[in-house]
Amino acid sequence: MALTLTTPFGELLRHWRKKCGHSQLELALLAEVSQRHLSFLESGRSAPTQEMILKLSTVMELPLRTQNLLLSAAGFSPAYSETNLDAPEMQPIRQALEFMLRQQEPYPAFVLDRHWNLMTSNQSAQILLGSLINFNQLPAEISPQGVLNIMCLTLHPQGLMPYVENREQVASHLLQRMHREAMISGPDSLADQLYQQLSAHYPQLDISHHNPLEGHAPVLSTVFVKDGMRLNLFSTITTLGTPCDITLQEMRVESLFPADPETDVLLRRLVQTTCLD
Repeated sequence: MALTLTTPFGELLRHWRKKCGHSQLELALLAEVSQRHLSFLESGRSAPTQEMILKLSTVMELPLRTQNLLLSAAGFSPAYSETNLDAPEMQPIRQALEFMLRQQEPYPAFVLDRHWNLMTSNQSAQILLGSLINFNQLPAEISPQGVLNIMCLTLHPQGLMPYVENREQVASHLLQRMHREAMISGPDSLADQLYQQLSAHYPQLDISHHNPLEGHAPVLSTVFVKDGMRLNLFSTITTLGTPCDITLQEMRVESLFPADPETDVLLRRLVQTTCLD
């Protein structure tokens, strides 16, 4: 019997197939290939074509960044670009983002990259954060890559967390989200490092058993309290529907909305007062 060694591509393919919860037979049926051929791709007995890699990636709904990794592991050039948002060809996207941010006023909105680093925000977001914290007094680890990180800002004990009334619920929910992202990205990834760094601040939390929707609320809101001001906010996440660029696929717009009429009035007053000043 011939001895075969698993190739880097075969190892990655098996890794992502299992991550997506597919057996070899299930993935073969979805991709309309034989299980034998899929087995040979994973074991290294067959070399994949570029078309086959993209087909399997599409069936598994893998991110564009991961598809590039699979292509590179098989010796092909990456299929998808990763373009800086400041590039000239991104002007229509920047215009769309600016429109979304303006439309969100007087409610806060943030544009974030895949690691929750702040790319841009609207005026209301800046006013809200400025009313809660002093940016000049924030520890350096809240901006681990020289850019303000919203997860670090929220979960760090010297960031927003002292002003979060339901801090245990919020921390558990955010750490669960970060844990899922870390599991997908793998050990020693930036997502995993960020999760390990922030979860260390909450050794008392067991995120595997915490129910973030205790109390039967339709959404989990974050309640900020400071100097007699109480803001009850929930968030939505918006992504681009048909991205063909890694930067755009990984970018998200997080928008905050008032969860009660009192917060609506306070937000509008806060923005109006600050703008007048």
